[in-house]
Amino acid sequence: MHRIGVVGVSWRQGPPDALAAFTIPREERAERLPQLASTVGVNELVYLATCNRVEVAFATDASIPITVVRRRVFAALAGREPRAGEAEHTLRVWQGEGAAEHLFLVAAGLDSAQVGEAEVAGQVRQAVEQSRTLGLLSRRLERVFGAALKVARRVRPVTAARTGRVSLADIALRHVFERLARTPGRVALVGVSPMTERCAHALTAHGVGVVIVNRTVERAEALAASCGGESMSLDAFRSQPPGIEALIVSTGSREPVLVRGELERVAARSPSGDSPLVIDLALPPNVTPEDAAAADVPRLGMHDITEEAALDRERLLLEVADARAIVDAALTDLRRQAAERLVGPLIAQLRLRYRHTALEGIERLFDRELVGLGESEREAIRRWAETLARRFAHVPSVGLRDLAFQVGPTAVEAFFASAEPELALDLRTAADRSDAGLFGGLEDA
Repeated sequence: MHRIGVVGVSWRQGPPDALAAFTIPREERAERLPQLASTVGVNELVYLATCNRVEVAFATDASIPITVVRRRVFAALAGREPRAGEAEHTLRVWQGEGAAEHLFLVAAGLDSAQVGEAEVAGQVRQAVEQSRTLGLLSRRLERVFGAALKVARRVRPVTAARTGRVSLADIALRHVFERLARTPGRVALVGVSPMTERCAHALTAHGVGVVIVNRTVERAEALAASCGGESMSLDAFRSQPPGIEALIVSTGSREPVLVRGELERVAARSPSGDSPLVIDLALPPNVTPEDAAAADVPRLGMHDITEEAALDRERLLLEVADARAIVDAALTDLRRQAAERLVGPLIAQLRLRYRHTALEGIERLFDRELVGLGESEREAIRRWAETLARRFAHVPSVGLRDLAFQVGPTAVEAFFASAEPELALDLRTAADRSDAGLFGGLEDA
């Protein structure tokens, strides 16, 4: 587990622009993620980009200082080398058990600005599946992400019971409903995404008319059919917008999808005469603050939504303390499993060494002091020696398991540092053969 790390930036480190700078467009990920793994120098990699975070989880066989990994990730995602101290200031890092704990919290929605966020487990699952498809996932990250998604499934009922099925989309909807209470009318949703799908179904369930807008009109038509709304293409919306009172935008475009002139056209057709409320849930923004201000259109961006979610965060965390207990128990199980994988081959090799030493000594006795024994007596003594050797090996075996579980691989390596050279070589060979990962891995700077 000590070979696993996470490097990234989240809502905690700054405004959404800080995330946008490290976001790989969805359509480019299949090509760029293998390049990212090669550039960083890691064997396994999962790239997770949500409205709350951009993070790279990885596993490596090489001894790479974690600060080097951080700088490489910064350069690869930002497209430039970091200035002195910039990578350290911008990107956080987690390593070993801390990385596993962080991924558990992320998948469970406990590290989101909105505690219990509903979409994040699905986003984690999609990120894992993409890495699996690209050949960037193997046993180390498979184990950790598999455990993280199990934690998410166990935590979900706990958080849902306290907070409901929450999402950042819920905050957006609250603002939309507040606007519609003042000026009733239709709502346009630009882009087909989990956010807009959730909003579309919630709005129509409350009797609000919706217009689904998408660059690919077939996707807009499919969502409109599922929720009972209308549909139109993005080009048609830009040139001939319908009368609406609110607009929710969430696409994967790297460029703004609605600019000043188009926003002015939308505002001019508002049935109430008030400029429609624009809620931009995209990173990078689909509607820039500058264009919205120039068009005299009120706008709420992801930064505003995230800040609002964070205000109630501490209270909600206290209410879902049981969820934290689930994470801690799962982390203990993962650490115990990792400890067993770490020392299991070493214990097996240690038992073989005890057995070999005991039988070697017995054979010397047979050649000298016990020459007159028959074969049946010799065999009985051999069985006794083997049993005794296994019992002697039991004490250090228990100690090794506890050492690996409580302290970790560094302590186990130190335990064997003074072993005789032949035994040390056997242990290293056993660890390498079983991929126990004892000798080497990520290093601190």
